[in-house]
Amino acid sequence: MTQAVTQIMIEATEIGMTLGAGAARVDALKGVNLSLAGGELTLLMGPSGSGKTTLLSVLGCMLSPTSGSVRIRGRSTSGLDPEQLAQVRRENVGFVFESYHLFPTLTAAENVRLALDVRGDRSPLVRAKADAALATVGLSHKANAFPRSLSGGEQQRVAVARAIVGDASVILADEPTAALDSENGQAVMTVLAEIAKDPARATFIVTHDPRITPFADRILRIEDGRIVGDQRGGANAGTVRALKYAS
Repeated sequence: MTQAVTQIMIEATEIGMTLGAGAARVDALKGVNLSLAGGELTLLMGPSGSGKTTLLSVLGCMLSPTSGSVRIRGRSTSGLDPEQLAQVRRENVGFVFESYHLFPTLTAAENVRLALDVRGDRSPLVRAKADAALATVGLSHKANAFPRSLSGGEQQRVAVARAIVGDASVILADEPTAALDSENGQAVMTVLAEIAKDPARATFIVTHDPRITPFADRILRIEDGRIVGDQRGGANAGTVRALKYAS
């Protein structure tokens, strides 16, 4: 029986990120190396100020690193100008944020279709794609609902549908359960974990929430801008592999 080959969707090599200057200078990331494979849900955990969101922003082409390189589906982002980075982002990355970022005057379906509009998709299949994405997150019956009539968990699931509707190869989520109670947080993570099984998609979640660790295929830990731990198999499986760095 032939085993499927794991595909690397995004790879970061020796990423350094310096923010500010002079007395305010901060080395937010220090030589980060990271590969994210399709079919996996990876959590990034660490204390406030450890570089989690900065790393997510670099991987998502929202920030260009000070040093090092990022490759998305084999394409290097080094040397790309802001418009070129935006194109790579539109074509390859779906984002989910803590605060949902839904337009209050648009229905759930219209919020999802907006992601296709931004990508320039004007095909007759746009409505069907949005409907399919809402079905994936269990919200077909809420397609015509406005955000104000949805619970926080439902709004976040609409945001997840928006992130996946364009067949993004990388889903980046920044604290997707932080604003949710336990029940809604579990519902959102159940959806994300199911989506993450797609071998053509890597899912990467920045979180402080220990309740969601059982959903992870892999847990990375970051401190002071460095990846210091890499654990496979969720919160209760295996041993954390501590990464050593020369002082």
